[in-house]
This record gives sequence, structure tokens and C-alpha cells, in this order.
Amino acid sequence: MKKPNFIIAGFPKCGTTSLHHYLNEHPEIFMPQQKELHFFTFKILSKLKNGPKDELIKETQINSSEKYLSYFQNVKNEIAIGDASPSYINYPSEFIKIKKYLNDPKVIIILRDPINRAYSNYLHLKREHRETMSFEDALSAEKERIKNKYSDFWYYKFNSTYYQKIVKAKTTFSKVLILTIEELDKNPAITMKKVYKFLGVNNNFSFKTISEKFNVGGNYKKNFATKIIFQPSKFKNRIKRFVQPTSFLKIILMRLTSIFRSKPEKINQNLIDELKNYFKDDVENIKKLNVNISNWKDY
Repeated sequence: MKKPNFIIAGFPKCGTTSLHHYLNEHPEIFMPQQKELHFFTFKILSKLKNGPKDELIKETQINSSEKYLSYFQNVKNEIAIGDASPSYINYPSEFIKIKKYLNDPKVIIILRDPINRAYSNYLHLKREHRETMSFEDALSAEKERIKNKYSDFWYYKFNSTYYQKIVKAKTTFSKVLILTIEELDKNPAITMKKVYKFLGVNNNFSFKTISEKFNVGGNYKKNFATKIIFQPSKFKNRIKRFVQPTSFLKIILMRLTSIFRSKPEKINQNLIDELKNYFKDDVENIKKLNVNISNWKDY
């Protein structure tokens, strides 16, 4: 049975969902119907389940080789076979296991302005009706949440710390491509050509959903409708087993929920300054990797 020959390793809230759906349109690329299998990090993630609704999220993560490979049983003649699981990049301890099991796959890493990424992460949990703290208080609670073994998706600063994880990926895997969500949003066609070339597929392919964004962030009204749509539940987990989350369904859902979306409040300037100081050294090191961060804040 064929296995993935490339992974979209992360980071969370950096455009991995959009990239998954864009790639899925290409006839020479196979993407499994479920994004975020998290097979290689399951042993770590399965122990992080003490946050609100965390255990429900774990139900969709893959815990065995047999289940993992079943997602690729329909591979035919596709050149590139992918797995988009944004937890992978956060656990360099698992890189060697990934390299051996997948025979040194190509690795795509997507970055985002670290403060914007952290805030988007926060808003994501708010729209799921799970995060109840202010952004500032939630950041202060991160160490306690780590200690209490919340899911790592609650670790806003941890998920926005990139450099050492990237360096480990580049020294472990033979081929690593680093992108930013800012370049994907600004020039999706050009960025996708870069990805197609990296994967060795026809880079003249034009994808239909070029103007669409998936897993759109922002602030959503807290009401019964958004609770049903966004909050994790056993019912939704059952539905996902039978209904394939296609690009079309994702687009319809995004358009339906857009009526509840509004611009989020701006982050307090004092908090921005504090976070700039926190991420400054990491961002300075990212510059050494020749990553285009011209659209990021001035750190």
C-alpha cells in the first residue's frame, strides 16, 4: 500500500487547511478525505486532553498504522501523496520516526506573523465556545494549561515559536519548503506554483478555489447556531465518518457562518509590545532562513 511522500507539517492556524484543499484539486496530488490525521504525534497528543472538549477532538486522531494507511487505499496514479497534520512540526522528537516510516518525505512548513497566529488560535477556540478568558489572561494561563495537560492547541505562544523546530526539520529531512500564510493570501497562484514545483507535479494547473479561504478566522457571535456549527461534539464526529468534508461543503459552511462573523477587537498595544519582545529573538532567527516576512509586524 502506498504511503504519503510529503507532509504539510504545520504550523497551526497558518493556512494548512487552505493548502490542503488547494492541493486536493490537482489531478496529480492525492490528499486523504480527513485533514489532520496526527498519526505520528498521537502518543503525545492523546495525553493532552484536559481542556474543555479536548477529549472529543482526540476521537478523530489516528492511533494505528492500519487506520492511517486506510486513508491512502484509494491512491491511484497520483505523483504526490500528502498528509496535512499541523501538530507534526511542534514535536521534533518524532521527526526521525516520520522520516523512517515515510522514507524521508518532502516537508512543507507554513508560518505566520507570530502575534497574528496566536490571536487567530485564540479566536478559533472562542468560536468553538471553549475559550472563556480574555486573550491577555489566556496567555498568562498558558504555563498552567501546559502543566494541567490541556491540548497543545491551547498553547498560543508555544505554537507561535518557530525557529528551533524548523532547524530540526531542515537537518532531519532532505527537502523542506517554507512558506508564509501572508504570501499564500497575497499571491495564491504564484505560491501554489512554487508548491507544485516542489512536489514535482504540473505547475501550470489552475485551481478553481483560488479566491476562497478555508477555516476562516475572526470573531463570531456567540449564539446557538455558532455553538452547533463550531463546537466539537460526538454528533459531529459521527457525521464526519460518513460525510466527506469536501472543498464545496467547506465553502458552503463558510458562507453560511459569515453572517455571524465580525472584526475582532484589536489587541491592546501594551500586550502587542510585550509579545513583540517575547518573539523578537525567534523572529530575528527566522530572518536568517531567508523567509519573506515583510508583511509581519516590526519586531
